[in-house]
Amino acid sequence: MSAPLTLKARGVAASIVARVPSGGPRPLAPAPAGSGLRPVMGTPGLPVVGSTLGFLQNSLAYMRRFHADFGTVFWTNAFGTRLVLVVGPDGIETVLANRDRAFANKEGWEHFIGAFFERGVMLMDFEEHRHHRRIMQQAFKRERLVTYLDKMNPAIERGLAAWQPGADFELYPAMKQLTLDIATEVFVGADLGAQADRLNEAFIDVVVGGQAIVRADMPGGRWHRGLESRRLLEDYFRTQIPAKRAGDGEDLFSVLCHAESEDGERFSDDDVVNHMIFTLMAAHDTSTITLAMMAYYLAANPVWQERLREECRALGKTTIGYDDVDALPLMDLVFKETLRMNAPVGMVAREAIKDTAIDGCFIPKGTRIMLGIYPMQRMEPWWNDPDTFDPERFTEDRREDASHKFAWTPFGGNVHKCIGMHFGSMEVKAILHQLLLGYSWTVDPGYEPLIDYGTGPFPGDGLPITLRAL
Repeated sequence: MSAPLTLKARGVAASIVARVPSGGPRPLAPAPAGSGLRPVMGTPGLPVVGSTLGFLQNSLAYMRRFHADFGTVFWTNAFGTRLVLVVGPDGIETVLANRDRAFANKEGWEHFIGAFFERGVMLMDFEEHRHHRRIMQQAFKRERLVTYLDKMNPAIERGLAAWQPGADFELYPAMKQLTLDIATEVFVGADLGAQADRLNEAFIDVVVGGQAIVRADMPGGRWHRGLESRRLLEDYFRTQIPAKRAGDGEDLFSVLCHAESEDGERFSDDDVVNHMIFTLMAAHDTSTITLAMMAYYLAANPVWQERLREECRALGKTTIGYDDVDALPLMDLVFKETLRMNAPVGMVAREAIKDTAIDGCFIPKGTRIMLGIYPMQRMEPWWNDPDTFDPERFTEDRREDASHKFAWTPFGGNVHKCIGMHFGSMEVKAILHQLLLGYSWTVDPGYEPLIDYGTGPFPGDGLPITLRAL
């Protein structure tokens, strides 16, 4: 029921990009005398670009090689800054649990996406984060999720009905369009008409902007397009706020305009704009990656595809309701295994705001940190045969994820655990349920997606499949 998987590097052989650039290991900073801590060891990478190209072209091979050379904590230069990378679940727990409040989100993410997702909830810390999350939580309560799913199902049905079966159907862009359309309907709650394509394009530009290698506002560049698109989204949401505050809509935009904590706290107009831009990005990008890769694994493992289809048929419904989300145990196994193999948020950023330690290594104040969620979930010794698609590793009699509290952590952890995780799993399962009932799909023998890297690993070749209507 399982098939081995070795995803291809983007544009160059994995054996090339897996090499850590030469220059010899060196310490990030000397550990304080008598502390008992070790210095973080690593290498700066190539001149100017550091290790950026290696991470973009095959981050998994690159991180595995660094881990083999330096252990669970190491440093390199990438994306215009110096980074300490953490791949072990113990170190990831130290940072995410943040028991001594040594790590900050805002400073960690600011360098990478701050220009595009200013004051999104992920870029907040401590009491401010708690304040905003308490209000935002009102938009993700059970009764809200029920309403979103009721709106979502007809949009899924319309979107899938428009797909054209045949060979070389590019699944990834089709899924991307579908999740954007759902986000527009469920989150924005408006018929955008002629604006839809431009706003969808703006969302994509904002996401891509944060991945720019040249991080400067130069006309024609990704960074520049991202900034322009951010301004367009700000203008659109700001002009719609008065009507949303005056109305009683059930879309996320309306809910955020009216959301109130138990203490009567509410969002300002600026807060609503910032949270809408961030939430739309987070919801659409992660769901698209997860859905596309779930579909790939089901195409490469047709026995699993048929098992899930029979499970959906046994439910006896063309669309799932909220109470059905947890009534598809086989789909849940595939969902969890896909999140393990292709965590849609592959790296999580933080910054040390005081001297601290991770896995016995000294981390000086001001250090930018990246937690390697994606590579850790694809590495031994934390997972058995980690490149093999094996959903049954999550069954109760095996529970490989129980080896460590943070061995499987695609949604992050502690107070910054993804606020939309239940919405995301609901959306993915609702789409896949309808897809399985309406279509079957295959990939060519031996095909593997050409993996690119954005917020996480995604199929850069569009993921061509042969799609058949049932």
